[in-house]
Amino acid sequence: MNPAHRSHRHPTKPRRSIPFQRQIRRMRSLVGEDLARTYARHLRKWLLLAPIIGMVTGVVISGIVVTVLNELWPAVLNFYLRRHWAIVPGLVLGSVLAGLIMQWLTPNPNEHSTEEVIHCYHERGGRMDLRSFFPKIAAAIATVGFGGSAALEGPGIYCGGTIGSWLWSRLHRFRPSERERRIMLICGAAAGMSAVFRAPLTGLVFALEMPYLDDLAPEALVPSLIASVIAYVTLSSVLGAKPLFSFHGLDAYTREDVYWSALLGLIIGLIAMLFVIAFHRVRSLVIRIRMPHWIKMGIGGLLTGVCGVAFLWLYPGQLVPLGPNYEAVRTILNQHHTTAELLSFAAFKLGATLATLGAGGVSAMFVPLFLTGGTLGTAFAQSIVHSANPNLYAAAGMAAFLSAGYKTPLAASAFVAEAIGGHAFIVPALIAAAVAYVVSGDASASSEQRLLADPKANS
Repeated sequence: MNPAHRSHRHPTKPRRSIPFQRQIRRMRSLVGEDLARTYARHLRKWLLLAPIIGMVTGVVISGIVVTVLNELWPAVLNFYLRRHWAIVPGLVLGSVLAGLIMQWLTPNPNEHSTEEVIHCYHERGGRMDLRSFFPKIAAAIATVGFGGSAALEGPGIYCGGTIGSWLWSRLHRFRPSERERRIMLICGAAAGMSAVFRAPLTGLVFALEMPYLDDLAPEALVPSLIASVIAYVTLSSVLGAKPLFSFHGLDAYTREDVYWSALLGLIIGLIAMLFVIAFHRVRSLVIRIRMPHWIKMGIGGLLTGVCGVAFLWLYPGQLVPLGPNYEAVRTILNQHHTTAELLSFAAFKLGATLATLGAGGVSAMFVPLFLTGGTLGTAFAQSIVHSANPNLYAAAGMAAFLSAGYKTPLAASAFVAEAIGGHAFIVPALIAAAVAYVVSGDASASSEQRLLADPKANS
């Protein structure tokens, strides 16, 4: 038979192809299902909200850092070091100015900084008083810029938390819930801490540990992570990404160093407990005294200035326990000082902090605590251990005092790695932080921290 006839009698059926548009629709449907499962916890919302919080916070914090650390405080510090007589009147002037701002332009002059953020997280559903934002930032600049024994972590956390709370009321398109306002508050606080110290992991962990004595705020983990990184990148693009307090030391530690770090943590834990108890006693007394707030602040500035003058009288030089003290951290880490000078500096630094913040100064004590811990750790290495690697003990002391003072052992250890650059000292720092945390009990610099998270709050 002719092959042509066979082909005609048994024709081949054409393949029916699926239209291209139908294939695209099917693929989009599958991708949508996968994304819905992947982001079932509303992460899509946070991928948009958290970067906004981080970017806005980073921009604002950059302005504050440039104003205080790059312009105001260096000029004031140089003036104080050339003219010691100006320290006391300068501190009184700055404190009185901050006191007047808080008394006349805020509803409650005793509520600010980290404490206000924690209180709003627990009691107000994350709602911050937006009317006081600019006065409190101005009061913080006056407190720190004129030499009060505090730094920018307080206004940084407050600034970020307020921005997060404010954006909640502005981003109606995303329809954030009341529960999500608390998350945005912590998210902003993490961004503020991250930007101030150029340490995103520290900002993240500190913000999660901040509301509780022995628990975390886990619902804010992913948003805080995103916001911290964005705030860090934003500030680093302006001021650079170099660690604030990098130092050089040996890259290893011994078993004996671990044992000594545990002992250092025990000693610092006891000192931190006594200091925190004294701080709360002084703070309660100052609040009860019937006196205008600006006068209380003026007295605090006077006592802070006396601490600075007394130390310079004993040890003339460039080291002084006043202001944000970033330069003091670098000096103690990278230059040799006698044990007596180090112990004196630690005592006067704690005294100046007690006077500044006990009287109502607008900031927090994160930097004073880790600076004191680093000073005590260096003195411990020189006088007791006789170590060839004193920076290891400085790092362990910093982590221990932060852990005991704020009940944030993880953030303290992360800070050693990021802001200090002591990655090789993480294990000794963790051990010192853990021991100090346990020894200091429930004593915390924050009176607003709670013992345990409420499971219903996170549901």
